[in-house]
Amino acid sequence: MRVRLAVPEDATAIAAIYNEGIDERIATFETRHRRPEDVRCWIGRRYPVVIVEDDEGPVAFAAALPYSSEEWFAGVAEAIVFVSRRGRRRRAGHLALEALIQECRKAGFWKLVGRMFPENVASRALVAALGFREVGIHRFHGKLDGEWKDVLVVERIIRENL
Repeated sequence: MRVRLAVPEDATAIAAIYNEGIDERIATFETRHRRPEDVRCWIGRRYPVVIVEDDEGPVAFAAALPYSSEEWFAGVAEAIVFVSRRGRRRRAGHLALEALIQECRKAGFWKLVGRMFPENVASRALVAALGFREVGIHRFHGKLDGEWKDVLVVERIIRENL
């Protein structure tokens, strides 16, 4: 598998991978499918987006998104990772998040934060393997399909940028 920075032409693949996660209801509160134009604006900004692809095309992506508009949080980004069904159990998520951490280091970020459903065991294992620590759980943080969900908060300090 290969890892690279995303380009605008990857928006269709990123949206498709993200939509699989939306449909499965294990990784996001989102319920509305994303269109390529919804995610194209993520690409080519200060916040990196990486793609993992095999010979058939993209199988995972990781993106850094703005954490806050406040200037004192300029070095903090929210990290998201989504892996297609085809890319699971092949280390695609690991490769994507590992590359995102390196790209965020290069871009000057000093911290990545993430939020996930506590029952998402695969995501918890992934972030732990790459040095994220569990900060805590927001109880009753939002509703998904009418059911209250908790959210686990994780963080990874990029010490080189402190």
